[in-house]
Amino acid sequence: MTQGDQIDYPIPPIDAIEPPPEWERLRQQCPVAHVRLPSGDQAALLTRYDDVRQVLSDPRFARSADGAARVSAEGTGVFDRRRPGVPQSGDGHQRWRRMITKWFTAKRMAALRPAIEAMADQLVDDMVERGRPADLKANLGFPLPVWVICELLGVPASDRERFSYCSDTFLNLSRYSAADMEAAHTEFAAYMAGHIEAKRADPGTDLLSDLITGTDSAGERLSDDALVSTGMGLLIAGHETTTNMIGKMMAMLLADRERWEQLLADPALVRTAVEETLRYDANAGFGMIRYVSEELELADGVLPAGTTAVCSMASANRDERIFDDAGEMDLTRSPNVHLAFGAGPHSCIGQSLARTELQVVLEVLLRRLPTLELAVPAAELPLVEGLLVGGLREVRVIW
Repeated sequence: MTQGDQIDYPIPPIDAIEPPPEWERLRQQCPVAHVRLPSGDQAALLTRYDDVRQVLSDPRFARSADGAARVSAEGTGVFDRRRPGVPQSGDGHQRWRRMITKWFTAKRMAALRPAIEAMADQLVDDMVERGRPADLKANLGFPLPVWVICELLGVPASDRERFSYCSDTFLNLSRYSAADMEAAHTEFAAYMAGHIEAKRADPGTDLLSDLITGTDSAGERLSDDALVSTGMGLLIAGHETTTNMIGKMMAMLLADRERWEQLLADPALVRTAVEETLRYDANAGFGMIRYVSEELELADGVLPAGTTAVCSMASANRDERIFDDAGEMDLTRSPNVHLAFGAGPHSCIGQSLARTELQVVLEVLLRRLPTLELAVPAAELPLVEGLLVGGLREVRVIW
């Protein structure tokens, strides 16, 4: 491992758009760095694209294990917990992923797209009726992913608020106490257990009903613990992360009027624009953790067995070795091999859903509110503090 002064991680963002200058320094001088986590435990921070991709793509390494560094001080954050009943690596994990992934195919996303568009249109209607200025995150970015993930799990609309609170608590490093986090886990597990029982008695056409009755390639059904853990994982992947990305995407695109005008002139760029905002995101949060159970040689150093590696996909996505003009936002960039959703056997299951939601939001806003602009300079947009996924507290806009 490259030697150097130990730094505190996560590295705080400087504003809504620009990355911390430490990223470039670490990529150039110390791509495998010693860091101290909020818990006080030590880890290795990877900031170059090739190193991050190699570790994330290695099927041997899981998110957690005995002896792994804890993220939060009390060891109660979502990355510190194992999901009961869900294998974290190996063949069992891949069988579990295959059961889930079939719900996120291109065909299913195409079928779901009109419903997502209708939801977005309804939320824009409500926002316009309330008047300007408006908080785009609160009015559109926050509710839309909740509605969609609750729809997938067959959760009634009346329970959306409970889901959003649990998601926020799971992902916080500092805003909630250990007792709050534990209570949220207990509440969510109890709710999901009851919801599973209700679905078992009266199954619907939702993902959860399918998982209750379905079997994996070995002919085995998911246990109740695995079903609860699956619901928690989909909530985290499907709500807070996408909520924050909607706000960040719009902030990035509206920060420079030429970007918004380029999209208005050529709406066919929506897909590549979404991918570029995912790559360009300077507030992507903590990154992904992998416990390196055996010595691993990287291009830029060696990770000894027992190392907890923190993979900064956001820094990797700014690696000048991979991306031409990495510090510039190019809405036409293609191909765009960013790592925003990870890589390999643990890459984000819901990435096709997230892409669909981001594309729909952008298409609806371009169509409905072409005069949209930020109500304050981008540098003054308030950042969320303590959230593992990173984001903006609010995105105030006028039109």
